[in-house]
Amino acid sequence: MAINKEVFRVRALSSLFFVIAMLAGLLWDHWSFLVLFSIIHFGCWWEYTKLIGRIHHTGFHVFARLGMSIAGFAIMLAFCGDAYRINGYGIRQSFCLSLSLAGFLLMAIGVFKQATAIKIQAFVAAAAGWIYISLSWGFMISLRQENMLFKGDSLFVDGGRVIPLLLILAIWANDTFAYLVGSMIGKTPFSKISPKKTWEGTAGGAILCLVGMGTLGSWLVTGHMSWLAVWIACIAAVIGTLGDLFESKLKRMADVKDSGNMLPGHGGFMDRFDSLLFATPFVWLLIRML
Repeated sequence: MAINKEVFRVRALSSLFFVIAMLAGLLWDHWSFLVLFSIIHFGCWWEYTKLIGRIHHTGFHVFARLGMSIAGFAIMLAFCGDAYRINGYGIRQSFCLSLSLAGFLLMAIGVFKQATAIKIQAFVAAAAGWIYISLSWGFMISLRQENMLFKGDSLFVDGGRVIPLLLILAIWANDTFAYLVGSMIGKTPFSKISPKKTWEGTAGGAILCLVGMGTLGSWLVTGHMSWLAVWIACIAAVIGTLGDLFESKLKRMADVKDSGNMLPGHGGFMDRFDSLLFATPFVWLLIRML
């Protein structure tokens, strides 16, 4: 099949921009990390409320959508600790309450301005985004700041950078290997929700992800802490795959191919971060236990 050069060029450029933006936000410092996931948070919320509206055959007033996302942003900022202070004032203490009130006020205005009849089920489903999206990204912020002074067995590293990066690398590795293995030997459908996924690809992706992340972990630190990367890879392979299936189910119910068009040729925010949304809380729990 001939390659469409224009489509390939657009996809390549958008991928390059995405990688540069992600690496800059992840690695610069904890403030760039907060900015990056604040953008991701609002992008996911905008697409999520659109999907829920299509699923329930209704629409949310723009004020209601903004109100839900702002109230959710307050949940995310609640995880900002002492590392996030401006002139001695903590972001959590200074903004959470005011953003919560502003969010609920906008929601109320949106409800009154709603042109069509309010569907309670749709609002309840949309409000679940406070757990699905906002709480998950709150855990991500917690991973970044609470592990800024992380000591391995022989090497002092900034775990706040390393742990989120390991998780994102594990999800990328699992997805990539699953696609490659599935393309070569995949025959058995994995789920009706996502017909392109196969058991061979899913299993192959998980195994290669574990091997690759275990090798990477052994380079970063020595001793028992090198197993951290393996545990994160396990979560990425199992829970991340569930997150991908969950978002695929939402899109199937909404009868759309992509959740949005953040990246031309690559879909929207939720298409890019569906696995991470599910996996982040479990990595947070893992780190807490360790």
